[in-house]
Amino acid sequence: MAVRRLEAAALDALFGALRGRGYTLVGPTLHDGAIVYDEIDGAASLPVGWTEVEDAGSYRLARRPDAARFGFTVGPHAWKRFLHPAALRLWRAERDGDGGFELVDEPRDPPRYAFVGVRPCDVAAIAIQDRVFTGGAHVDADYRARREAAFVLAVHCTEPGGTCFCASMGTGPQARGGYDLALTELLPDGPADGGEPRYLIEVGSDVGAAVLADVPTAATSEADLALAERRLHEAAGRMGRTLETRGLAEALTGAFDHPRWDAVAERCLACGNCTLACPTCFCTTVEDATDLTGAFAERTRRWDSCFTLDLSYIHGGPVRPSLSARYRQWATHKLATWRDQFGTAGCVGCGRCITWCPAGIDLTEEVTAIAASAQRAPARPGATAPLRTAKEAGDAAPLR
Repeated sequence: MAVRRLEAAALDALFGALRGRGYTLVGPTLHDGAIVYDEIDGAASLPVGWTEVEDAGSYRLARRPDAARFGFTVGPHAWKRFLHPAALRLWRAERDGDGGFELVDEPRDPPRYAFVGVRPCDVAAIAIQDRVFTGGAHVDADYRARREAAFVLAVHCTEPGGTCFCASMGTGPQARGGYDLALTELLPDGPADGGEPRYLIEVGSDVGAAVLADVPTAATSEADLALAERRLHEAAGRMGRTLETRGLAEALTGAFDHPRWDAVAERCLACGNCTLACPTCFCTTVEDATDLTGAFAERTRRWDSCFTLDLSYIHGGPVRPSLSARYRQWATHKLATWRDQFGTAGCVGCGRCITWCPAGIDLTEEVTAIAASAQRAPARPGATAPLRTAKEAGDAAPLR
């Protein structure tokens, strides 16, 4: 289907078509001084006229001069909280009348979420977690069920934030697949355009096409297509951060003893905020619990972080006892060895780890400094190709 035009007033028709198919709408909304992803009722729940001002260790809301519904970047939450929950009970056993235990069946029907306003960096992050949880020999059944039940309504990014660097990672500002429907928000250029934004909407799946068939749309003009392409091109040049990725994997894996790791550790609080906010981090731990009377026992999987000592604990102690070793593990895995493990980088350039670090540690700054001074060893035989720069990744594909 060709790209269609959708008026702002028709957003509720789109949301209604999703709700009519049994989806629970989850999208951006204002809550406790931030833009977070939560259940929404319709277009009125979106953060109309709000944006975010972000920098290292800094986040605040600000009013926009327009009525943009998606005029923000990414907040503290990632979509993984709906696909890979922070806490998931694996099993529960309750004592029966004969003094034994009986396993209680866990509900396995996944919620049917329609994710509204998924940024390209987060679309890429979902694809990465798809590979982690379902791409190997051992599939996470809970994740797969949630993912198969989810509908992704993406929004191409025309408003990069202060800590964004998706253009460097080749994951934005335009989503290149992985969605059911995708919007581009076009804001009015002046009073002659009226006060409401308009949207270009494109189909990414058969399910998306079926939903869009129930929504009033119109043909798209060449002027709107050209404007959308220009806005996406401009967004790529307005990223708050950049990261040179050519040779970065080799530089990091060859800088095991670089003094910068210790310098970062002097500032790092090991709080794990970066891994909690990250849309691709997937480390977990398992906790067993019983009540005092012995009436039940249960096992729960919870998010963990490579910044905790216990994550690398084996007989005799943790493998990475120093904070510098734990930061090095996180950064090197994200930008180097993740490629060896999963075939792609583990970072999508969303910038959340920079914004939500209470110490203001900037991943792009730290790894750039290490790469600039590290001795670059020859490539290992069979090593994966280096990450692409934004230039090598190519400009956004035309909206046609």
